Amino acid sequence: MAFASPEEFRAVMDRIFGMMSSDEEMGPRLREADVPQRFAFADVDLVVNVRATHGDEPGNLHWEWSDDVPWSPRVTMAMSSETANRYFQGKENIAMAIARRSIRTSGDVSAALELLPITKPVFARYAELVAREYPHLEA
Repeated sequence: MAFASPEEFRAVMDRIFGMMSSDEEMGPRLREADVPQRFAFADVDLVVNVRATHGDEPGNLHWEWSDDVPWSPRVTMAMSSETANRYFQGKENIAMAIARRSIRTSGDVSAALELLPITKPVFARYAELVAREYPHLEA
């Protein structure tokens, strides 16, 4: 269930963020919640910062694969690419992963946890994507 490369991980995560941003229900709710987040994935040496779009920016979410962004995250989460993959397939409980320290957090963790019910519909869509295009990632 490992990603073939950091490039594959980034491409898959871009698709997940795109799914959430463009979803008619999830996207506007995530934009309204406006909880800037930083995700670090040490095993693939990648960091992504995600925030709600502003003004006339397209979509509902904006993300950059860099720490060089003009905003500060309200919450930071560090995890492996494998943990992220399991989470988006609905097979990793975030609260339990935080308790086990397979996800390390800082900042306003409660704000991030409040987003979980909003993002839950992405699990089935991601599982379908994995089954169709990335069967080696099935958890």
